Amino acid sequence: MAELHVIGELTGASGFRRQSIFCKWYFAAGQAWELLEGQEGGQTQTDRPARGTQSTWAHPIDAHFLCKGLTGWPKIHLQVWKQDKQGRCDICGYGFCHVPTAPGSYEIECPTWRPEGSSKEQWAAWCCGGNPQLVMEEVVHGPEDRFRLQTVPGGTVQLRLGIIMKDFGLHHVQTGSSGL
Repeated sequence: MAELHVIGELTGASGFRRQSIFCKWYFAAGQAWELLEGQEGGQTQTDRPARGTQSTWAHPIDAHFLCKGLTGWPKIHLQVWKQDKQGRCDICGYGFCHVPTAPGSYEIECPTWRPEGSSKEQWAAWCCGGNPQLVMEEVVHGPEDRFRLQTVPGGTVQLRLGIIMKDFGLHHVQTGSSGL
């Protein structure tokens, strides 16, 4: 069986209004993929950057997958949350990025978005907090029904990933620009 190692970090985020933010993340992969070692997901610490600077998390990512087929190549699902002075948390953005399909080192910028909500929901969020959230989070990284959502842009999450592949060539699997 072929193996995929994803080693890196969530380095930080930019483009979010000056606030205390953190990121929840997890790998989304198809049934042909099995996580052998490492974390399937996690959460960064909260960072409140100085005005004009980006948030810094430096949160490690380390996963080792067994590949039984290429269907459902892993993606990293992201949720960026803000925390107010009272400790309440509110969603600021959803996003995902594909794990690169060739060995090497990558600097990835993942744009985020959140549901816009109705006028009533927007007014309630402005007055009391509580941005609209997704009921089914699979819509973030799945191809179905995402085009029906009304969204507003969030910021950008930066990732640094190293990809190591083992035995893909042995099993005659081409990846990278000529494969997937």
